Amino acid sequence: MLDIQFVRDHPDTVDQLLNRRGYEACAQKLIELDATRRHAITHSQNLQAERNEASKKIGQAKAQGNEDEAKALMEKVSTLKESLHQAEQDEREHNDALNMVLAVIPNLPLEDIPVGTSEDENVVAREVGETKATEGDLQHFEIGEALGMMEFDLASKLSGARFVLLRSDLARLERALGSFMLDLHTQEFGYEEISAPMLVRDEALFGTGQLPKFKDDLFKTDSGLWLIPTAEVPLTNIVRERIIAAEDLPLRMTALTSCFRSEAGSAGRDTRGMIRLHQFPKVELVSIVDAEAGLSELDRMTNCAEEVLKRLGLSYRVMLLCTGDMGFAAKKTYDLEVWLPGQNSYREISSCSYCGDFQGRRMNARYRHRDEKQTHYAHSLNGSALAVGRTLVALLENYIQSDGSVVIPDVLQPYMGGKKVIQGDLNE
Repeated sequence: MLDIQFVRDHPDTVDQLLNRRGYEACAQKLIELDATRRHAITHSQNLQAERNEASKKIGQAKAQGNEDEAKALMEKVSTLKESLHQAEQDEREHNDALNMVLAVIPNLPLEDIPVGTSEDENVVAREVGETKATEGDLQHFEIGEALGMMEFDLASKLSGARFVLLRSDLARLERALGSFMLDLHTQEFGYEEISAPMLVRDEALFGTGQLPKFKDDLFKTDSGLWLIPTAEVPLTNIVRERIIAAEDLPLRMTALTSCFRSEAGSAGRDTRGMIRLHQFPKVELVSIVDAEAGLSELDRMTNCAEEVLKRLGLSYRVMLLCTGDMGFAAKKTYDLEVWLPGQNSYREISSCSYCGDFQGRRMNARYRHRDEKQTHYAHSLNGSALAVGRTLVALLENYIQSDGSVVIPDVLQPYMGGKKVIQGDLNE
């Protein structure tokens, strides 16, 4: 959520940065709503002060034996009580009106973010590894089905479109990938592993920015809880409504969870295969930092995600997202795109974002320096490291051999019981 004080002080800057994201200028509207809210607060405070003063005078009048004055003051206090009740209700309504508008306004991009309207204007930060494709390269679903270990029709009978059922060594490979990623991030990069709930309340999704604007992208249960679209939601909300000692920052957390997305806006896109599913496993990284450490932590987090791809021997590129392609809560985002020979293209496999204090304000998550009374809103970051299903896709397309078998990268072989090659029904 935007800082209304910043909006009041820098309305032109706010409108300019929102325009870069493709949003209409709204600073003046916010300022007017805030002025009405502040007027209601002042009115309520004045009534409260007047009531307190009148209440104080009642005791003084009685002490002086002036019962008529005391009675008049008591009637005044009663009237002020009713007025104060209405004023407090008006204050809440005006505060809610402002917050409803703020809740659907995205974060402001940093000044140096490239301006653009879509992924076509993203900027290549760096490329790692070779990219090549030959005629006849198979896509992952063709490889998986040929191995007899990837079934979409059966998954569709169970659950509908955009689901997959993995069998045997591919199911084990998916599990191996998740374990390898968690071990890397916890043992080498200092992230704390968290086993997080995958059902959350409205407040958690509001805190990270999915609600209210993106409710159509989510799955909601009859009990009122939501299935998480990413472990960013429970991990980031661990610091919700807390004041953290600045000396304890940064907090770095990771979790492997299933993620659930309705894909409401992706009709006709990636309808075959595992690229865009309603349910998929993902290892998520979340960092909570102070105001000074945000950008350096983003570089660190992106490097951690890159290291997974490097150790798997996969070619990829790092993209700096333009203003029109960033997520709602982000100030700056790097995407990692892995090379898929079967598609002869790069595809997103990770997104690492710095959110500033945007989520901290929505969650009321703060930190305080030692010997200081003042608190500051926490700054948050999140990143995929990695999307497990898409990593499996990349392994199949990059490690398939001429006989249809798939080589298992060295770092995964201990998680596969020492197995070096996956051979399916057609190879036995």
